[in-house]
Amino acid sequence: MKIFFMFILSATTTLFAQYNIPFASTNNAIELAVSNTSTVTTSNVVVTVSNAPAWLKFTEKEQKVSKISSHSATTSRFTFSVDKTAPVNKPEQVTFTIANANGEKWTKTLSLQVSPPDKFELYQNYPNPFNPTTVISYQLPAISNVSLKIYDALGREVITLEDGLKEPGYHQNEWNAVNFASGMYIYQLVMATTDGKEESYRKKMLLLR
Repeated sequence: MKIFFMFILSATTTLFAQYNIPFASTNNAIELAVSNTSTVTTSNVVVTVSNAPAWLKFTEKEQKVSKISSHSATTSRFTFSVDKTAPVNKPEQVTFTIANANGEKWTKTLSLQVSPPDKFELYQNYPNPFNPTTVISYQLPAISNVSLKIYDALGREVITLEDGLKEPGYHQNEWNAVNFASGMYIYQLVMATTDGKEESYRKKMLLLR
C-alpha cells in the first residue's frame, strides 16, 4: 500500500490525514512531496519520523535532501511494515518533522488505522516441543466469542485457557504445563462471530520433560 501527501515548506499548520492499512502487511510506503514555495533555494532539508507507534516498523526514520530549488519539490519515501500485534480499528498518529539548515521546523501528522485480518487463523504454538510453557496465538477477523481448550492424546479436556468475547486482531495465550505429564496434546480454538458464523481449528503440540 502506498500513502502520499504533500508538505509545503511555507506551511505553518499541522495537517491530519487518515489512512487504512492492511493487517500484518509489508512493503507499505509513505511518500511526502516536500515543496519549496519560496523564491530562494532551501538546503540541507531533513525529513524525520519523529513519532510513531511501536508496531509500525520503518526501514529508516530519517532522510536528507541536499537542496530544493525555488518553486520546486522533491519526494521522500518511507517504507514500513505493520506488526501483527497492532491494534485494529483504532487510529494511531504518525508525525513527520521537516527541518532546514536555518533551523526552521515544520510538522505534519497523519493517522493510520489498521484494518482487521481478512480471515480466522490459529497459529502453531511456540516453542514446540516445549517445557513447561508455550504460547498459543490466533487472529480474528471480527468480534467473536472464543473458546480455547486443551485436550490430551485420548481426547479428554485438561484445561480451558480462554472463554469469552474478543476483539478482532491478534491474540495470544500462554499455557504453563508444569503440572502436566509429558506427551502429545491438542489445542482447539472455536470462534463464533456475532452474526452467527462459527469456525474451529485444532493443532497438536508436544510437551517434553
